[in-house]
Amino acid sequence: MTLTAQKPSRLWTPNFGLYFTARVVSQVGDTMIPVATAVAMFSLGYGVSGIGFALGAWMGAFALFVVFGGVLADRFHPKPLMVGADAARFLAQGLLGLYLWLGHPPLWLMIVGAVIGGTATAMFQPGTSSLVPQVATDPQKANGVLRVSEGFATMAGPAIGGALVAATSAAGVFVLDAATFAVSGLCMVALRLPAYEVDRTDSTLTNLRTGWREFRSRTWLWAVILIWWVLGVFVWGPITPLGAASIIAEHGTAAFGYAEAAFGAGCAIGGLVAIRVRAARPLYAGGVAMLLFPFMPLAAALVPALPLLMLGYAVSGIGWAFWGVQWSTTVQTQIPEDKLNRVAAYQVAGSILAVPLGQVIAGPASGAFDLHALLLVATAAALCCALALLAIPAIRELRRTPA
Repeated sequence: MTLTAQKPSRLWTPNFGLYFTARVVSQVGDTMIPVATAVAMFSLGYGVSGIGFALGAWMGAFALFVVFGGVLADRFHPKPLMVGADAARFLAQGLLGLYLWLGHPPLWLMIVGAVIGGTATAMFQPGTSSLVPQVATDPQKANGVLRVSEGFATMAGPAIGGALVAATSAAGVFVLDAATFAVSGLCMVALRLPAYEVDRTDSTLTNLRTGWREFRSRTWLWAVILIWWVLGVFVWGPITPLGAASIIAEHGTAAFGYAEAAFGAGCAIGGLVAIRVRAARPLYAGGVAMLLFPFMPLAAALVPALPLLMLGYAVSGIGWAFWGVQWSTTVQTQIPEDKLNRVAAYQVAGSILAVPLGQVIAGPASGAFDLHALLLVATAAALCCALALLAIPAIRELRRTPA
């Protein structure tokens, strides 16, 4: 594995500044929601199952519609689709926050709100990948900066969410989240992008087939997605409801927010490392970093003293963020620009399609099996997934392509 230092390049153009602001502000809001949802579900009496159903509904809607979001982004343009998605999320989160403020919302209403949010995010997400090369001359550096910002958002969001829940209620978090989407949408409106040719001659079905053909023709791409299926069912799906239940039972509500914040701090460190170095085989380097990821479910399973718990989450975040930069840059530089939204939609959908399944079964599983044993299974699954990334030749041997 060959690493070289990053060459200087101008990144902070007005366009990238607007795009960066939109991403950071909305990410801060998004990272408040799992903490707010967990606290709200426990306080409303819905427990682990309620958390799993709400998060699973959001993720399920996202996974179902994100492929169509990619087709629409390629057929028209990502920008108007993203602005519309921000508007829809602003309204949905604001109304849900108002209802939480006024009364005791039934579980079905929380799930409906989650479905609306997940569907809108499915329209927004494909453009986040294809816009990076349009707003930045160096996609790897831009992805690194964005990953660092995501880390700080993951660190700040839960802390802000926990403070708001303690000072007011979960409703305040949802209202603030709505405001973040308003800011994001205004920044997206202000973007000035270069001319972008779109082909509107083919039908939606033809566009879906084209995206699928591009996706399946790259072994490294679909192999990673298959690995992510295992990760989604056994780790990313159950980690929030099971981890929240484990940590809150041992250390209280605030500790879960601290652990999530520590994960964000680790993501910031991992992103900074990814900015400074390049790997000749980026997915191999990312796979090595993913060997750190199992420390999060392990810490949630063992529930050590709070400093060690936070350390486990932070170390996991370092590996996750470094992998994320390598993966995003690889997809953006390996896929033709005119097909990137569709292929990105397939890879995003495939990456998280199994997550709602893991979230939904977390509740029943926690009733049938020991909570800590389930988190140890998640730890083993995370380790196996990292080893699989290193074992498959198409992933391990893929060479870096210049932006």
